[in-house]
Amino acid sequence: MPHSPTPRTQVKRVPQRASYDPQPVYDILDEGLVCHLGFVVEGQPFVIPTAYGRLEDQLYIHGSPASRMLRTLDQGVEVCLTVTLLDGLVLARSAFHHSMNYRSVVLFGTATQVDEPTEKLTALKAFTDHVVPGRWAEVRPPNPQELAGTLVLALPIAEASAKVRTGPPIDAPEDYGLPVWAGEIPLRLTAAAPVADDRCMARLELPSNVADYQRGRFVGTKHLPPRSQGDGPDQDIV
Repeated sequence: MPHSPTPRTQVKRVPQRASYDPQPVYDILDEGLVCHLGFVVEGQPFVIPTAYGRLEDQLYIHGSPASRMLRTLDQGVEVCLTVTLLDGLVLARSAFHHSMNYRSVVLFGTATQVDEPTEKLTALKAFTDHVVPGRWAEVRPPNPQELAGTLVLALPIAEASAKVRTGPPIDAPEDYGLPVWAGEIPLRLTAAAPVADDRCMARLELPSNVADYQRGRFVGTKHLPPRSQGDGPDQDIV
């Protein structure tokens, strides 16, 4: 993945929030669960939400071979994939300067089908463990019929940008004297207590990766990251 922007990934609004290095992109992709895939078929645009998994510099999506989205992407159609993590609401003293704290990735490319059985299983393992780390080792792997009935596509993470906003609102200088509360409402994705399937075998122990499920950069801590000062105007939400 290049460390410099391409004409498609160049961030023009508040460019100081952008990064083109691989690690920030990987970190955001690894925390997210759902991406949105945008593509055009015969002049008609589509944006489809779907799950994904990453292994090194490849991002994998999968589903039924009957899926219009997968069949279309398998034909070499250009795709734009996005992932957004919402970290907080930014409440300013004016309606105009309200914003959000976020981390986002925009990725461009062309997907290719994964046919080789070992690579296909590796991709499905990456997908499964992306959802719940360690889950692949706990479950029955796909049988030959299931493997044949699953279409897996790989999208190289070669043309991507990350964009991040952190910190408090950035108000107009004259607004700081207004008697209006301003600040941040931090947000995070949390898991409720697991609910067992009624048909689970009796006396099955709840796996620790399910019982203690957390997601994101706050795994293992109950503390939010330190706030930073605002880093630019907020006319762009993402």
